[in-house]
Amino acid sequence: METTKRFISLLLLLAGAQLATAEVYQLTSPSGNIRMDITIDDSIHFSAWTGNEKMVEDAALSLSVGKEVLGRHPKVRKVQRRTIDEQIHSVVALKNAVTRDHANALTLHFSQRYGMEFRAYDNGIAYRFVLNAKGRVDIANEGMRLQFPAMFTAHLSKTNSFVTSYEHRYTHLRLSDDKDDGTMSYLPVLLESPKGTKLLFSESDLRDYPAMFVKSTGNDGLVAVFPRCPEKWEPYGDRGEQITKEGDYIARTSGQRTLPWRFAVIGDDVAIASNEMERVLAGRCALTDTSWIKAGKVSWDWWNHWTVWDVDFEVGINNDTYKHFIDFASAYGIEYILLDEGWAKDVRDPYTTRDEIDIKQLVEYGKSKNVGVFLWLTWLAVEQHPELIGHYADMGVKGLKIDFMDHSDQWMVNYYERVTEECAKHRLLVDFHGSFKPAGLEHRYPNLLSYEGVCGMEQGAGCVPSNTIWLPFIRNAVGAMDFTPGSMLSVQPEYNHGSGANPMGSGTRAYQMALYVVFESGLQMLADSPTRYMREEECARFIASVPTTWDETRVLAAQAGDYYVVARRKGTKWFIGAITGDKPQDITISLDFLDKEGTMTSFQDGKNAHRIAVDYVKKQQTVTPSSTLTLHLARNGGWCGTIGMRNN
Repeated sequence: METTKRFISLLLLLAGAQLATAEVYQLTSPSGNIRMDITIDDSIHFSAWTGNEKMVEDAALSLSVGKEVLGRHPKVRKVQRRTIDEQIHSVVALKNAVTRDHANALTLHFSQRYGMEFRAYDNGIAYRFVLNAKGRVDIANEGMRLQFPAMFTAHLSKTNSFVTSYEHRYTHLRLSDDKDDGTMSYLPVLLESPKGTKLLFSESDLRDYPAMFVKSTGNDGLVAVFPRCPEKWEPYGDRGEQITKEGDYIARTSGQRTLPWRFAVIGDDVAIASNEMERVLAGRCALTDTSWIKAGKVSWDWWNHWTVWDVDFEVGINNDTYKHFIDFASAYGIEYILLDEGWAKDVRDPYTTRDEIDIKQLVEYGKSKNVGVFLWLTWLAVEQHPELIGHYADMGVKGLKIDFMDHSDQWMVNYYERVTEECAKHRLLVDFHGSFKPAGLEHRYPNLLSYEGVCGMEQGAGCVPSNTIWLPFIRNAVGAMDFTPGSMLSVQPEYNHGSGANPMGSGTRAYQMALYVVFESGLQMLADSPTRYMREEECARFIASVPTTWDETRVLAAQAGDYYVVARRKGTKWFIGAITGDKPQDITISLDFLDKEGTMTSFQDGKNAHRIAVDYVKKQQTVTPSSTLTLHLARNGGWCGTIGMRNN
């Protein structure tokens, strides 16, 4: 008995000694609402709160560099604290012309020649590793296990492979029911507490490193996984690749660098949709002259299948059809047209056009009408013919839409940056499709105006408002998103039987119009046929009037999965957009953001829009800062309007 007591006493003594050696560093946001506790014992881990609600139970962090695991038995040798309070002026302002970067920061320097930086913002937290080693290093893995309190719900896009188009619909399930079944999710992911508080997790300042994926731990947690770096690959088909050899590392990189930021936006639905965390963590612009970078709208051909009518020529992939697109764009003040897949005889040969296409002639014709030309290319064609960037820039082409990357390993992440930088040298704009989410590159090189990587209208009947309503809170909450809206043949989802020559868009007419105010993209496509737009003159004129960059954004009402209402200002003019999912909504908003009386022109769902989606009503009324509006949205419906201030 005495021996047992001594043994228990010894265990208690050892446990107490272990607790005594643990170091806990507390970091709070400037307002004090967000708090992190970073614990250093045998490992590095943290918990996070908003107010009294714990949002991260225990996040374990490590980094395997060569044969060494950074974060195992760490020893802190120096602690630095500072407050960040800066103003960021965006070249392509998708939310606000000026964004405040305001946080309290803690940097821990460890004796093993590395450090970690943590930041606490009033709307979230962020962390990253800092390397301080000589030469180049192989990073075998970055360890991250996010543990959440019980009963959290996850909203995420699942994939079976690191080869993905990033266009899967969202899955919604209790995190405890998300089993470790071999599937994983690309970022961003949205977590929801039982109280309804949200946590949006993603990354920024992604450079020379693979994108992070996460998979379930099977026990209320998520763990990071990464694609290995390809050492050898060969073309597969006319636009893909086959990796023939992978390294035993996720990144071979400089030993003197910061790794990507991992961040979590924490708050209510308005806070999630309003956040600019990816922006403030992205790093600063690498270009000295950005005066040539012009965001704008694009008259797009592929979705409407080059279908125009009431013309005196045979339509198709030919110069006459594209001149018609240019004429339409010019008449409606649309900045660009896009020649999507089909203009080249073979996508592998970016120099030989179809006999009916003369790009130089189209560029000159567009120039005479103040309309720029974009060209679609596969990433493989650009990789195999990098000189084409200068070739088409010299011809006067304004930008490239580059497609089908479908990878985000270190090599492909570097491809994005190489191509964007080279395009910037030649003053070419870029739109990436088949691409991962924004993660900072578009702020270092703002000629990168948009990314796809979304279940958008390209998916036809597979693009439904019940999934789309999540985008302001997940995918579009981390940056530009090329959703390609604007169907004039609007239908309720059960009636969407569109074909190539007769495409349909799910959601009401007012919903399709509202998407131009709701969604953020430096390039905003007009997906439908010029003929349909010209036949729907007042709707098309509204769409054409909506800016793509903004001075100020205010989220007026939001409930992830149900509805989203946003007001955006450009100069003295305000635009308001509202969308819902598959349930009708009545939403009351205040116009107290106005500074004086104005005239509002609005488009709302008609009485029968729940069945006949093209049904809409246009109204005009006087509004003041004391006005309130009750917006009635049909199922899969929308509301949009513009307010012009009256001169005193």
